[in-house]
Amino acid sequence: GTTGLRIYERLAGRKDIELIILSDEKRKIPEYKKEAMLQSDITFLCLPDDAARESVMLAGDADTVIIDTSTAHRTDETFAYGFPELTGYDVISAAKRIANPGCHASGFIALVYPLVKAGILSKDALLTCFSITGYSGGGKKMIAEYEGQERNPLLDAPRQYGIAQTHKHLKEMDYICGLDNAPLFSPIVADFYSGMEVSVPVFGEQISGTMEDVAEAYKACYPAGRGLVHYKAGADEGGFLSAAAYAGKDDMEISVSGNPERILLTARFDNLGKGASGAAIQNMNIVLGVDEKLGLEC
Repeated sequence: GTTGLRIYERLAGRKDIELIILSDEKRKIPEYKKEAMLQSDITFLCLPDDAARESVMLAGDADTVIIDTSTAHRTDETFAYGFPELTGYDVISAAKRIANPGCHASGFIALVYPLVKAGILSKDALLTCFSITGYSGGGKKMIAEYEGQERNPLLDAPRQYGIAQTHKHLKEMDYICGLDNAPLFSPIVADFYSGMEVSVPVFGEQISGTMEDVAEAYKACYPAGRGLVHYKAGADEGGFLSAAAYAGKDDMEISVSGNPERILLTARFDNLGKGASGAAIQNMNIVLGVDEKLGLEC
């Protein structure tokens, strides 16, 4: 998928990395997959959930560090959650099994986790999350649909999905944040290749504190100079917030806007960057003990 291709592109130019690549004929044969994992220091899994689980079982107790980009292990306690700014750098650097976060989930968790931890948001809060993404997050099939010459005219306007409220990121979102209730989640895909904007609106009465307290909690959680997440005051473009602002980048911007009665928490990043392959490379860099931003665009 697009995550795997983006990881490959990023690693191909690294002089400190040697790639072990299986041919199309071998990559689905268990014995060859296991051999490759045993030879590697780090294994990226860019597979459907069931195939990812099978690969982890195949690896057994192999010493290779597995970074799984699927949904399969994001709430598995035997895997470190691959969001070092929140999970902890020491945890990631020592982990042998790492679950890479989901794209929409990354924005929601980056916004909500620090506030729950600080006691500003209650664990039993009933939250809503809106997230708009570029179509590359839908994989090869969706990319082909949007870039086809005779495409469906309905693709010309943004499309909401996950309308049954069973999106695969929901379990991860409430589990990692320690919430008692999953949020009402409204993801939207639009006619641009990559970029993402996740918004969590809250009423002033839902938080313990002020907008300034929220901003301070973000500053404390995401200190300047470390990590790929940073807080930015007054983050807008003349009263607008574009979901394409961080397209092609690997960092994430957190902001707070609105007024004391109605507050808007917003995260902007690239669905293929901090939302997928960029985060995977960041985790790999931490495991290797090199600059976490090596090979990334920030």
